[in-house]
Amino acid sequence: MKPIQDPEKLKKVGEFYDRVTQTHYDYFDYWLHNTLFHWDFWISLILTILPWAVWLKFRKEESSDRLLFVAFFVIILSSWLDFIGTDYGLWYYTGKIIPTIPVYIPWDMCLLPVFILFLIQYKPEVSPIIKGLIFAGVSTFIGEPIFLWLGFYVLKKWSIFYSFPIYFLIYLASHKLSKRTKFSKL
Repeated sequence: MKPIQDPEKLKKVGEFYDRVTQTHYDYFDYWLHNTLFHWDFWISLILTILPWAVWLKFRKEESSDRLLFVAFFVIILSSWLDFIGTDYGLWYYTGKIIPTIPVYIPWDMCLLPVFILFLIQYKPEVSPIIKGLIFAGVSTFIGEPIFLWLGFYVLKKWSIFYSFPIYFLIYLASHKLSKRTKFSKL
């Protein structure tokens, strides 16, 4: 079937995608020889498994479905924001457990969502503003500097101070989602 899109546009966009694909192949080759099974790989792997293992042990079991709903929201949002940031050259990652560009799995899919889940379920009567400030403060001023020191997170055109309001808003949105009650049976 012949597409209705301009053939020149299809060709030009295809050239961009070919360059991106080649970059992915080049990065995979580099990762295979310089990251896989090296110290940074093992730390990233531990940071991927450990948070979820701890959460499984200490979660509030009767709230697991609600909390996982929130976790998936955090994973999607943080991965999307990460994609935008790396795609526009604001930062990049090393020491990945999977050679994908751009997402850093331990941070986006494990540490951030599990930290939020613990804050939501621990002392639920505490103000979400206070918990949001704690989440943003710890993530921005402790988590990010540790990852910068390890060399897993490299800033190019970004300051960790920009992260603080983003983390704060992610926590507030997550807290709000955790309080949703309008679910019905399918």
